[in-house]
Amino acid sequence: MKKLRTLLCLILAMAMICSTTAFAASVETIELEEDAVEETGDEAAAEETEAAGDYHIGIVTGSVSQSEDDRRGAEAFQAMYGEDRVTLAIYPDNFTEELETTIQTIVNLSDDPDMKAIIVNQAVPGTTEAFRQIKERRPDILCIAGESHEDLPEIGSAADLVCNNDFVARGYLIIRTAHELGCDTFVHISFPRHLSYETMSRRVAIMKAACEEFGMEFVMETAPDPTTDVGVPGAQAYILEHVPEWVEKYGQNSAYFCTNDAHTEPLLKQLLEYGGYFIEADLPSPLMGYPGALGLDLTEEAGDFEKILAKVESAVVEKGGAGRFGTWAYSYGYTVSAGLAQHAMNVIDGKSELENVDDISAAFQEFSPKASWNGSNYTNADTGVKLDNVFLVYQDTYVMGDPGQYMGSTEIEVPEKYFTIK
Repeated sequence: MKKLRTLLCLILAMAMICSTTAFAASVETIELEEDAVEETGDEAAAEETEAAGDYHIGIVTGSVSQSEDDRRGAEAFQAMYGEDRVTLAIYPDNFTEELETTIQTIVNLSDDPDMKAIIVNQAVPGTTEAFRQIKERRPDILCIAGESHEDLPEIGSAADLVCNNDFVARGYLIIRTAHELGCDTFVHISFPRHLSYETMSRRVAIMKAACEEFGMEFVMETAPDPTTDVGVPGAQAYILEHVPEWVEKYGQNSAYFCTNDAHTEPLLKQLLEYGGYFIEADLPSPLMGYPGALGLDLTEEAGDFEKILAKVESAVVEKGGAGRFGTWAYSYGYTVSAGLAQHAMNVIDGKSELENVDDISAAFQEFSPKASWNGSNYTNADTGVKLDNVFLVYQDTYVMGDPGQYMGSTEIEVPEKYFTIK
């Protein structure tokens, strides 16, 4: 019996030793597996970081003759990140007549397997269709529109993000500024194609209502569309010829506004010569029309908007335009091209949210560091529906003089009634 108990004790002891050894082996195996997982995670993170710069960004703009600021902003972004990462394209000057070419120019960028975002600024007619085609082929590509010429609900249905100037707030604020500067008449220069756009037709209605509020006369003048047979030279010649007549007709206290970039330079040139006011361009910038109108060479100041503004302001004052000519301190077109591309990159890198207005503003401020911006989501005036992926933005107005002054536009609360005018 004693021998049996001894044998049982030995068996039990051996079982405990084996169990302990097995447990230790198990612990060691788990630790090894955890180490392996940790190493694999580190390797994956390293690979992800390494791959962060492998994707490409595409930016499509008009030509220098049609929208120089848009193009320069795209070029600045490309210079920052390199031609191997940023691809630029230009849609035709006569984009209304060459719709298929415009669409194909945008769509072609999606042929690049490394393309991850395509920004079109300005998003001329055809952009919506191009984005739809891209999404069918490459749903992974972010499609972003700057300053759409197509109805915002329409392009918003195809684009991941749309960013336009705030035509609602600015329609009121431009008139308010003109009134503060002593203007009694506001002359709006455009043509049927532009006036067919919801953004521009609503802004006209808002400007008319604001003129009534401030006791000003609102006048509409028609000028040739640069995308028609007359081209840019013909359209500019028309402005040069007619501005002296308009100033004589409407008086020295008349303020002028044109909806087309190509009209801006000759308008400024003649207003500096014959009188009248210019609050800001349709897409404001110290580069929008001013260098050509003033005969300035800004090669040395290229890309430095504080120096550009100072040189433009000095020339305006010398020409007798102090207190009569305004702009945004930083180019809208330049900022939108570069800023939306930067925002796309931040989103792809996981640093920003696509539909976060603060993140959009942060990207814009990389290219307009001292600018004051304001804005909000677009609300459809017909349905009352606010679009989460469509934003309207604007910058404070700067009136050049000795010294110049910011008008505090971004701090002014626009009366609610203007947001429903159409």
